[in-house]
Amino acid sequence: MVNKIIPAVCLLLFINGCDNKRVFEKNTEIANAVWDSENIISYDVPVMDTVQAHDVFLNIRNSGKYKYSNLFVFITTHAPNGNILTDTLEIPLADRHGKWLGRGIGDIWTHQVPYKTNIRFPYRGIYTFGIQQAMRTEHLHEIYDIGLRVARAK
Repeated sequence: MVNKIIPAVCLLLFINGCDNKRVFEKNTEIANAVWDSENIISYDVPVMDTVQAHDVFLNIRNSGKYKYSNLFVFITTHAPNGNILTDTLEIPLADRHGKWLGRGIGDIWTHQVPYKTNIRFPYRGIYTFGIQQAMRTEHLHEIYDIGLRVARAK
C-alpha cells in the first residue's frame, strides 16, 4: 500500500510544482462551512510585473447540499496607490437543471472562476483583494473554501 501512496504523492507535488504561470494562489477554509456575511476573506497579493498580462480567478469549494445554483460575491481591490475598486460578481455553480458545473469528488464540488482576464496591474506593490458573500443571507451554508488565484495570462 505504501508503495502506491508515495509515488502518487510525489506525482501530485510534481504536477503542482510545474504550475509556472501561477503568481499567487491561496485558499481559505470557511469554519463549519458557514460563510457569514460579515466574514471578508482577504488576500495580499505582491505584484512586481506591470508589463505581463494576468488572469485573476476565484476558487470555490461547496457541498452538493448547497441550496442555490449560484453565488454572489463582492470583491474589493485595494491598489498600492490607494485606489479602491468594488465589483459584484455572480458565479454560476449549477446549470438550470441543477447539475453542478465544477469538478466533483463525492459530495464536494470545486470551481475556478475567472474574475478578471488579461489585465495588467498598473502599479508594483501589494494588491489586497477582499471577498465577501453577497447572497442576502447572514449565514451562507455549505461553502467549504474560498480562494484567489493570480496567474500570468496565456
